[in-house]
Amino acid sequence: MEFLCYHRDRPGSMPLRHALLEAHRSYMDRYAQEMIARGPTFADGGDVLTGSLHLLDLPDPAAARAFAFEEPSYQAGAYRDVLLRRWRNSLGRTMWDFPGGRTGGNRYLVLGLGEGAAADLAVPADRDELIAYGPLLSDDGSAWLGTAALVRAADPATARAVLTPDRYAGIEVHDWQFGGRPE
Repeated sequence: MEFLCYHRDRPGSMPLRHALLEAHRSYMDRYAQEMIARGPTFADGGDVLTGSLHLLDLPDPAAARAFAFEEPSYQAGAYRDVLLRRWRNSLGRTMWDFPGGRTGGNRYLVLGLGEGAAADLAVPADRDELIAYGPLLSDDGSAWLGTAALVRAADPATARAVLTPDRYAGIEVHDWQFGGRPE
């Protein structure tokens, strides 16, 4: 089962996040085989850290909750909340398989929070700029709750356009970068 885990930073938590960086990375190293994508989100043109995104393949919702809530920065109070949803990897690849590579261009996390009938279940035709893409689902996989995408785009508006605007209660766009230990 695949899951999206997005820890959103608590305002003023940057010193704590920096102090826990190695603990965070070590924790994530334990899940290296399960990772589909990972990386931090930013605001203000990449100057302010706002969260930490992880797409993973885990055995069940209980394992996903354990992953989310045992994370060292969460345990220390660095995050204000956690968005944890079942997710389907519609591209069938990891971020490391993205043909565009780790660098070049602007990268974004696009979260469409669902409302009503399911939307954007099919992968968009211009998949060359998609790093990851898929629906957000209920724990049992039966209900569509939205769509999440990692996309390379010229700007936030172009990234947002990967989703059908009038089919969501809200669409969030966050600056994102490939995560993991620096190479």
